[in-house]
Amino acid sequence: MDLTKGMPAKIHVETKITDPNGVEKFVFDEKGKVVQMGSSYYIRYEESVEGSDGIPVTFKVEPTGIVTLTRRGDVKTRLRFELGKSCETLYRLPQGSVYIDTVTNHLEISYTDEPFTGHVQIQYALYYGKEKLGDYHLQLIFTICN
Repeated sequence: MDLTKGMPAKIHVETKITDPNGVEKFVFDEKGKVVQMGSSYYIRYEESVEGSDGIPVTFKVEPTGIVTLTRRGDVKTRLRFELGKSCETLYRLPQGSVYIDTVTNHLEISYTDEPFTGHVQIQYALYYGKEKLGDYHLQLIFTICN
């Protein structure tokens, strides 16, 4: 299967956030595209959010086990996940930009064939300086549609 030109895919994303205010869960089932560039996979889709146009989202999954999540809505986000490491990023809000850190505690990537499916699980904590903003569990499942 040649993914260099991209193939349509079903995308399932679940995010569970635990912070001082409680627990929130978000689930998205979207149509998107999987593209292979070099040895990395790019999973692209538009997140459906009430009251706005779709928010473009891209996951880059590298063979080294590094995952990057980019969202381009009112709040621009680019989070990098590398197991056991703290990764700093600039979080762009309408009011201005702040630096935040992701600390990845668990990262698991697996693939199966026929149909080609990828499964990514990430558990991480988000920090603003020394203040912990919350614990996150993110699951991404993508399946190529023939």
